[in-house]
Amino acid sequence: MILMSEKEAFQILLGQNVRRIRIDRNYTVEDLGFESGLGYSQVSRIELGKRNPTAYTLLMLSKALKVSPSEFFKTESGDVNRTK
Repeated sequence: MILMSEKEAFQILLGQNVRRIRIDRNYTVEDLGFESGLGYSQVSRIELGKRNPTAYTLLMLSKALKVSPSEFFKTESGDVNRTK
């Protein structure tokens, strides 16, 4: 069994949230890339959990999607657990 690292799990969660919000806004990957100033392939890799975006990239995405950057860090039960 292959275990996922905490970093990989976080990147996947972040990507799933970006994708969910993008779809809720009826944006294509290309639309979000254009609106955020990122390439569509970069947006796609973020959504797939293959990229670890910078804070500035998250800011650009949040502005394009008209949400707070904190929305990208939500779990099903709320915010990402801050304590371990």
